[in-house]
Amino acid sequence: MADLVKVIVLGIVEGLTEFLPISSTGHLIVTAALLDFGAAMGGTFEIFIQIGAVVAVIIYYRAQLLRQAAAIPKDTNVRRFWLGVVIAFIPAAVIGVLFSDTIKQVLFNPTVVAISLIVGGVVFLVVERLGVAGKATTHEITAMTTRQAVIVGLAQTVALVPGVSRSGASIVGGMLAGLDRSTATQFSFYLAIPTLGIATLYDLAKNLNQLQSNEWVYLLVGAVVSGIVAWLTIGWLLRYVSRNSFSAFGCYRILAGIGILLLVAAARL
Repeated sequence: MADLVKVIVLGIVEGLTEFLPISSTGHLIVTAALLDFGAAMGGTFEIFIQIGAVVAVIIYYRAQLLRQAAAIPKDTNVRRFWLGVVIAFIPAAVIGVLFSDTIKQVLFNPTVVAISLIVGGVVFLVVERLGVAGKATTHEITAMTTRQAVIVGLAQTVALVPGVSRSGASIVGGMLAGLDRSTATQFSFYLAIPTLGIATLYDLAKNLNQLQSNEWVYLLVGAVVSGIVAWLTIGWLLRYVSRNSFSAFGCYRILAGIGILLLVAAARL
């Protein structure tokens, strides 16, 4: 029962942080360490429960997804947009397949998370300071170009390092490529569907024979909780970015990173 409560807490953390540019994987690694969650399953838990966030995106955008599916045969903009999603997905997929084991073994630790949070926070503050959002040329996701999709895809590869944030990297990449904040944020949601979905299935297939029966319960509960919380977070974030910059997230990342380093130095992590 104690572990199940920890799973619920971790599911809430995943749901809250998956689409915010503050790194869900990083927060899960640190929270699991603080909770002394022994069923972390070598990183599989942190990856699998992201499937809840994928389902949340599909449910949230279900009407748009159905309209776009119907429009694909006749609308070149919609076809170009989904081609862009595929293109942006490929770089992280290739690197993830080649180096997933090394990444989990070497980088899944609180110190790496802390450093990545701080560096990413500085990047957000610099991007906002330079006024990149004010130079945006694309204000609709279906108007994105192939070049912009490539830039977002390359930026997303950096997020394979825990603490960087998949959504944060893709949003910053999108803004640097000429997307406004809202469009870059929406694209990060759509890009989450193949990125998180396939990453989950791939990791599960690799580690299926190592999972115990009770761990399946943890995986499913974590995924359901994260999905519910993620669905609520999507709407909030879209409203937030329509009126605010990402500077607050940058400051949070820096403070969180410093706090984690202090906990590591105090042997609490």
